Amino acid sequence: MPFSNTLFCSLQGNRGPSIPISPASHRSTQNGNASASNASPSSGMQRVPSFSSVQLTAQRKKFAESMIGRSSFHKLLEPTPVQPAIAPYRIVLGNVKDKLLKTRRRLELLLEDIPCETDPWDHFETADQLLEPLLLCYDSLQSCGSGFLADGRLADLIRRVSTFGMVLIKLDLRQESGRHAEALDAITKFLDIGTYSEWDEEKKLEFLTRELKGKRPLIPSSIEVPPEVKEVLDTFRVAAELGSDSLGAYVISMASNASDVLAVELLQKDARLSVSGELGRPCPGGTLRVAPLFETVKDLREAGSVIRKLLSIDWYKEHVIKNHNGHQEVMVGYSDSGKDAGRFTAAWELYKAQEDVVSACNEFGIKVTLFHGRGGSVGRGGGPTYLAIQSQPPGSVMGTLRSTEQGEMVQAKFGLPNTAVRQLEIYTTAVLLATLRPPLPPRELKWRSLMEEISKVSCQNYRSTVYENPEFITYFQEATPQAELGYLNIGSRPTRRKASTGIGHLRAIPWVFAWTQTRFVLPAWLGVGAGLQYACEKGHTEDLKAMYQEWPFFQSTIDLIEMIIGKADASIAKHYDEVLVSESRQKIGDDLRKELSSTEKYVLVVSGHDKLSDNNKSLRRLIEGRLPYLNPMNMLQVEILKRLRRDDDNVKLRDALLITINGIAAGMRNTG
Repeated sequence: MPFSNTLFCSLQGNRGPSIPISPASHRSTQNGNASASNASPSSGMQRVPSFSSVQLTAQRKKFAESMIGRSSFHKLLEPTPVQPAIAPYRIVLGNVKDKLLKTRRRLELLLEDIPCETDPWDHFETADQLLEPLLLCYDSLQSCGSGFLADGRLADLIRRVSTFGMVLIKLDLRQESGRHAEALDAITKFLDIGTYSEWDEEKKLEFLTRELKGKRPLIPSSIEVPPEVKEVLDTFRVAAELGSDSLGAYVISMASNASDVLAVELLQKDARLSVSGELGRPCPGGTLRVAPLFETVKDLREAGSVIRKLLSIDWYKEHVIKNHNGHQEVMVGYSDSGKDAGRFTAAWELYKAQEDVVSACNEFGIKVTLFHGRGGSVGRGGGPTYLAIQSQPPGSVMGTLRSTEQGEMVQAKFGLPNTAVRQLEIYTTAVLLATLRPPLPPRELKWRSLMEEISKVSCQNYRSTVYENPEFITYFQEATPQAELGYLNIGSRPTRRKASTGIGHLRAIPWVFAWTQTRFVLPAWLGVGAGLQYACEKGHTEDLKAMYQEWPFFQSTIDLIEMIIGKADASIAKHYDEVLVSESRQKIGDDLRKELSSTEKYVLVVSGHDKLSDNNKSLRRLIEGRLPYLNPMNMLQVEILKRLRRDDDNVKLRDALLITINGIAAGMRNTG
């Protein structure tokens, strides 16, 4: 039915004065209602609305608590001269459209750090304010017998706003804990109360808790700080202006202590007090939830203790219950832990850390969501989604889970609508099963002891090669395109955290990516063979086979290593060495290729397979089908690297190198 012929009711309800409507329309209604027969002669009964009265009552109550939203909409409904032919719904929705455009412009200015002074009535600050006029129109259409209009595109829009808010997807903020300590150093020095970073943990917690309980801002408006500190403080200010309706979690990289979390809470509180004072009203939305990210093996081992310490602080526990519905988010990092100790040790430490974090939260009656910082490659925790979720510790997936998708894996998994739906189905199925039917824990205590022994030997073997051999870093730079990756515009961050040539400050992404280019994929398997060999020689072969058959976590770990060894090619890696590596360091490559062969042997012993990927024939066919394309690209890359290292300013060679990098990455798949 066209809008011009629709019977309009008064649009009054419980939300304020009615919009003036044409006399003809008004005569068509009686007591603010119209029958279904008047609205649609072909309909014999009143259409049942798709939104229940209970839902609408709850929405009305929620909106009534918002002074800004109610006042804003009352202003919208103030009587204004209208032409009789103009439909009142168009007036309401036209104003909504105008405010949405101004809202978008305001957000753009905030993100660009441009001064933005707008009247609060001219834009939406929360999704609830946007929902209010939409639900009002929905109620009105239902009450005047135009339910078929209400349940169409308008209902779809209401559902979209309820699901996605005004921003579609909330962005997380992420910063290293050291940057927050630098900011607090600058503040405490300015206030002449010492140097924050030099205090011990207890003194830090005492200071932070005291300031969090106070009601005054900590940071003086007259403070002058270095640019690095200003960047951190400005980030908190923008977060305060946007609020939790636009932003998700604040992730603290390299978190290691309870004070790292309280430091962010204090900086966040101070920014919100400052912004609220300038606006003369509360900041939009709530505070961001703070998620500590435990990345190194050392930090993973202390994760449970840190969470226990945090939740034992009365202010923090009350804050989590009041502002985050008693829900704590904890992120665990797969990349740096793998680079730190090798894939096998990292996998075991991550498993134990999740168990400990879940136990700590349960002790204090707090719900926990584990956020998995995984990459696309096995060396950075990647692998099949369903398999990864199904192998998590029992109780760690209780209806909630977060996981990162990075690099080209975003395009591979979500680039096409059908593929994206399939991925969401996989996530949903795996989370439901892991919640309703948790994976089995290790059957025997002996299995855990055996894992500790394998992990210890594996870590020692990995670190003796990567960190303790002084020639290894030079070998790595010669045998892989790692140095050249820094020249190419293919990463979102610098390849190193600090200006150092060591492996320690190299980011995990270029570390894994460089080895994947040479088809050696060393980070995913180095140390595993030594650990399994040790256990087998100690007479634990049958135990390992039983663990593989009955323990989902162990089976998943071995299967992923087997898959990545199947993608490795020692002969291609040897060709890189022969052409690019100095003769004095080629023995390192020879020893590593022997280690790869040994790892393959013992992985097959544990899995019971006759050859690699025996349990995944489709993967084996896929790998074999790509070799005719991959091998020539590797040959080309070796030659390009050889020439580029003699003429590193050659733009054409750099372009050619980028083409081979993209081609090999596409062929190897799990590279992100």
